Amino acid sequence: MTVHLKKLSVGTDSLESLISRQKKAVDAGRKLMHPTRNWPRRKDELLDGGSLYWIIKGQMVARQPIKEFVEVSQTDSKPKCGIVLAPGLVPVLPKKVRIFQGWRYLEDIDVPADLPVNETDEMPLPVSLIRELRELGLL
Repeated sequence: MTVHLKKLSVGTDSLESLISRQKKAVDAGRKLMHPTRNWPRRKDELLDGGSLYWIIKGQMVARQPIKEFVEVSQTDSKPKCGIVLAPGLVPVLPKKVRIFQGWRYLEDIDVPADLPVNETDEMPLPVSLIRELRELGLL
C-alpha cells in the first residue's frame, strides 16, 4: 500500500519560489534531495509510488514523487537520510494543514487532488486565488 510524506517548505513564500529554487538546483546539476535526520520506517510503502507533499504558509500546495532514499554524510553528526525527489512539482488543490516539525506520514485517503491544468500545462488559477476561494467556501 502506498503512503506519502508531508513536509513544510521552510523559507518559501510561494509555490513559484519553490519551483524557482528547485530549477536552480537542477540547472546546476544537483539532485533534488531533502536531508532529514530520521529514516522513514515505512520506506517500502513510500517507494511504491509515494510523493512528498509540500506545505507553504499552512497550505499543502504541491507534491513531488519520491525516487529513493540515500545516506547523507555530515562532518559533525550522524549520517542523515536524503529523500531524493523527481524533478517537477505537481500542484494540488490547496489544503489547510496544521504546522508541525519534521515530516509526517500521509495516507492515500488524505491526499488532496492534483490541480487540473490546461492544454499548455499551466495552472488555470494562481494558487493564492484558489486558497482565498476555498477559505470563502466558494471552491
